[in-house]
Amino acid sequence: MFFAVLNKKKILLSLAVVLSLVIVSLSFFKVGTIGALSENGRKLPIYRVDTQEKKVAISFDCAWGVDYTDKLLKVMSEKEVRCTFFMVEFWTTKYPEYVKKISDHGHEIGTHSATHPYMSKLDKSAIEKELTTSSKAIEDITGKKVEVFRPPYGDYDDLLIDTAKELNLYVIQWDVDSLDWKDLSKDEIKKRVLKKVKNGSIVLFHNQGLHTAEALPEIIDELKSLGYEFVPIGELIYRDNYKMASDGSQVQNS
Repeated sequence: MFFAVLNKKKILLSLAVVLSLVIVSLSFFKVGTIGALSENGRKLPIYRVDTQEKKVAISFDCAWGVDYTDKLLKVMSEKEVRCTFFMVEFWTTKYPEYVKKISDHGHEIGTHSATHPYMSKLDKSAIEKELTTSSKAIEDITGKKVEVFRPPYGDYDDLLIDTAKELNLYVIQWDVDSLDWKDLSKDEIKKRVLKKVKNGSIVLFHNQGLHTAEALPEIIDELKSLGYEFVPIGELIYRDNYKMASDGSQVQNS
């Protein structure tokens, strides 16, 4: 009788351990959702894509001016590279000819909000307005549906992730920051990017970066020589049958 009770306790203990491991695993990955829980419990946008393919996405945030945009488009055209531009609504309405030009060049366009606020400070209705009006402004010009969104300042919270998901928008961050907005030199930008890029990386640039257009040709040539292919973010990310890792990597289910 004593040994029977002892074995029963061992079985129950083993089951408890297994259940705990399952719970921990489920907290690490949330299957088939745009956001996932990080170690501190926050939901996450997509920082990069976990892939064996040598694919990289170049992205630009557009909020202030167009001084270097034609140069960027020329580089992309010459290098046969398609990328993603995230546009704020007030930039979109001020430069509709550039919105159309970028779209006509085959690049993907996503929203960067309507007014460039800190999104974590907004309530749900304000977030919805920021995302819907900015997307509509882009769609009215291009005739193409907006599917990706980048939060201004990289600022987000659970409410933003959930609200964007309800609006069928993928929230996109980056894992490689060029810091071109700091007016780094061409060589400094190139060094930063090449040092950090890996399979599935999303690289952040700005259309008003002082030396961005100068650095990009060498960055593209170097990465191409290493076997990398450039695709818009919408073609890099997984649309279904995926899970999110706690570091923001989007992982395909096996």
